[in-house]
Formats: sequence, structure tokens, C-alpha cells
Amino acid sequence: MITSSPAVRRTSAVGLALAACLGAVPTAAAAPVPTMSKSGARLDRYYDQRLGWGSCAKDPGDTMGRDLDKAGVQCADVTVPLDYADPRGRTITVAISRLKATDTRHRIGSILLNNGGPGGTALESPPEFHAWMKKAGPRYDIVGFDPRFVGRSTPLDCGLPVGTDLFSAGHSRASFERQVARQKDLADKCRATNASVLPHVTTRNTARDMDVIRGTLDEKKISYFGYSYGTYLGTVYTQMFPGRTDRMVLDGAIDPRKFGPQLLKDAVGENEQALADWATWTAARNDAYGLGRTRAQVLATTDLVIRASARSPLTVGTAPESFQLDDTQIPLILVAGLDSDTETSRAALGEQMSELKKAAAGQPTRLSPQFAAILRFTMTAEQSHHGSVQSAVICGDRAAPRDPEFYWRDIERSRAASPRFGPLASNINPCAFWDRPREEPTEVKHDAKLLIVSATGDPRTPHTGAVALHGLLPSSKLLTLRGANRHAVYGVYENGCVDNKVNRYLATGKLPVNDQTCSKQAE
Repeated sequence: MITSSPAVRRTSAVGLALAACLGAVPTAAAAPVPTMSKSGARLDRYYDQRLGWGSCAKDPGDTMGRDLDKAGVQCADVTVPLDYADPRGRTITVAISRLKATDTRHRIGSILLNNGGPGGTALESPPEFHAWMKKAGPRYDIVGFDPRFVGRSTPLDCGLPVGTDLFSAGHSRASFERQVARQKDLADKCRATNASVLPHVTTRNTARDMDVIRGTLDEKKISYFGYSYGTYLGTVYTQMFPGRTDRMVLDGAIDPRKFGPQLLKDAVGENEQALADWATWTAARNDAYGLGRTRAQVLATTDLVIRASARSPLTVGTAPESFQLDDTQIPLILVAGLDSDTETSRAALGEQMSELKKAAAGQPTRLSPQFAAILRFTMTAEQSHHGSVQSAVICGDRAAPRDPEFYWRDIERSRAASPRFGPLASNINPCAFWDRPREEPTEVKHDAKLLIVSATGDPRTPHTGAVALHGLLPSSKLLTLRGANRHAVYGVYENGCVDNKVNRYLATGKLPVNDQTCSKQAE
């Protein structure tokens, strides 16, 4: 969700966003939307537009923009139609950034970046990717973009009271009924404020925007790197615009048949395993966290905290900033803390659970800056923009069951196998109250040569999804990181084996002959 560095913040947010809705049903037939092509007269004005490259800093207080300027990055706005079925109608802008190749003699082309979400930005990413790509970096124009309605692109904000719609159903029917009311309210707020825009906030339209970007960059083919949700977006692009990609890496890959309302349900087992591994690590540091000296004791303490919050909300922090957490919110804190098995991530979750244990005992607590940031994100309107886009994309891509009883039955069934995460993964969401999508979900019908990266213990987009995508794309190759509970690997996890193999592919354009495997320890 929210972590200390931009890179870690990005990759920990992506998976949570993907799980916002649960349960999919077929959608009604929709009117066809024209496929874009360079020769399509109706769309030429978008493909042929000249971009006004310039400073990334919007004003003197724009720290990110000034940092990009110092790194030699330039920014521009790409104009795209709101509705590709009506290209002469309303337009919106998509913000992009570019760090141009310095090794022009050996220039490969442009590589487009997506950091997941939905709702994640990538405008800020070219400098860090340039560093991660080593010798290949100077050979690319590295292009970041904020997808439609994200970040500095034309904004979408429904005025939500929270930054995500991902919450647990809690322990009781009463807590579930409160969730039904909450999720309906989130959907109603978006419909009341942005009804004319919501039908166009979809992955397929973002893929169309990507092809316009390709055209404005004057590239016949474009390379692409996508994390998490960005792997689904990349897959959709290969299907809508086959033959227009050069080198593509999909890290933290999703089975495209499962993107949308039911995604996190497939990762419940991985989250339980990640929690157990964290508990083992924490037990060895009981003097620091006081949660128990064995794995079983730490897990029992975790359950005690959740049960206590079900009886009465736990107060964390003191004036002027404090929060009350109940059993619909604490499982989300756990999921947010389990995105990586690094020492830093495990320690942060240990500190947060230690404070929650104190709160359950009625003792004073303190909020670390990181914990406070997570709680502001999930429980206040500070990140309403992020939550608005998150819900709009997922609900706009695939419809969900509308009967609350469907979710309640699913929740009750999930408790036996996973009492901590089942009621969260199966909970009702705004998609149950959303208008039906205008287009059918994208089906994979075209093969594509690309590199898929996945960790076996990924707690957001499980490794089984990467294996499934590999099966749908026979010409792809799968790079597996074994033994890591980690979502998104390249660059952010600092695994030398993975990074080197990805960079070799980006530099040469040659996929390995066979699937590859790396161990958790960097090589």
C-alpha cells in the first residue's frame, strides 16, 4: 500500500488494487469500439499529434517534477478521445515522461512503463529503470505514463472517504451488512459525480491510449514493462494490437481470465503462507515485538487482536492523529504488510501488530510515520483519487454478482480454510452496485513473445497465474524466483539472478531457449 520508497510503494500497492472486487458474471453484448490504426482517418489526428516536450515541474513546489528535470527527463501530454467510439467527441490527456537514449548509435527504441494498480503512476519511473537496466538503459527512450484518469493525466475523483474499497466482511452478519452499505455508498458516490466518464475508465481504453502513445513516438513497435495489473494491461495490448510490441516483460503476472472481481481469492493460500513465515521470523525477535516466542504464539496473538477489534474498535495513536480499527480493517493491514519478505517489510508489520496488541489490551499506542500513512490511505479521503480509479477500472472491466447473499455464502464457506483472509477476499465490493461494462473482457487469442517474471510465493498475484499466462502464450518464457514471498521482483527486490536475466533479454531481444529459475538469494 504505502511504504517508504517510491519503488516499494508502487509494487506493494499494485496487488491490493487488483483485489478490490469479487465474483464475475458474463456481461451483455456491447457496441463495437473501433480498433485504432495509423491509417484510420478517424484517429489520425491523435496518432499524428506533435507532443510539446518540456519541463516536468508544474510549479516551484513540485519536488517530483524538479527531480525529473534534474535527471534529464522531459514531460508531455498526449491527447486521446474519452470514447474511442466517438473520436470527434470529448478528449482527455494522458501524461507521459521520457528519458531519451544516450547511446544513439545502438538505440533499440522506446520502452513504456506501467507500475500496476489500477491507479499506479509511472511518470516518475524512467530514472530508476535507467539504473536497473544497467548497460541496456542508455539504449532506450524510457517512457513513463500515468494511465487515463491517474496521477497527472485528466483526473478522476469520486470524493470517496477512503483510498481503497478492499475491506474484510468481519466476524459477523452485522459487520457484513455494514460493508454492504459502505460498498454501495462508494459506487453511488462515483456514479453521482462521474457518471459520464466511468464507462470509459477501462483497461481496453488504456491499451488504446498506449497505442496512440506508440504512434506519437513514431515507433512501429514499442517495448513494454508492466508490474502486476500492468501485466494484464500488457497482455490486453498484445491481443488488441498484435505485432506492435518489441520486447515485453510482465512481472507479477496475472491470469487474464481471472482479472477483476475474484483475483485475491486465488491468493488466499499464499497470504496464509506469507503470514506463517512472517510469524516464524517475528517469533525469533520476541524481545523487539512481544508477539510470541513461537510461530503458533505469534499467530494466536494476531487472532486475538482481530477478535478484540470485532468486539470493540481498537484505538491506535493519540491526538492530533488517531484511528479506530475493527475486524473489517485489520486483515487489510496484514495483507498490506505481507507484500514482501524483506527484513524491512517484516519489521514494519511486526511494529504495527505490536501496537495493535497494546491497543487490544487498552494500553497507549504510537503511530510510526509508515503506519500512519497506511491508515490515512485506507481510512481517510486523502487518497480518494486512487480509490476512485481503482474501483472504476476493475468494475468497468468485468461485471460482478449483484446479490449480497452470493457474497455472504462465499464468506461463510471461506472461514474454515482461511478465517483471517477468506472474509476479506470474498467480501462484497462496489462492482456489485456498478453499471454493467460496455465491452466484453479481452480473450487471449494471439500468441506473443515475451518474458514473464514471477515469485513462487507471490501473495498478490499468485504464481499459478503466471504459469497460466505462460500456457496461453506458448512463445513466452517464464522466469521463476523460487522461495520468495514477494510481489513484483525486477529492480525492487534486488535479486541479481532475476535482474541479470531480464536485462539480458532487454539488451538482446532474445528470449532464453527454455524457462528459467532463480533462487531467493541474489546471484
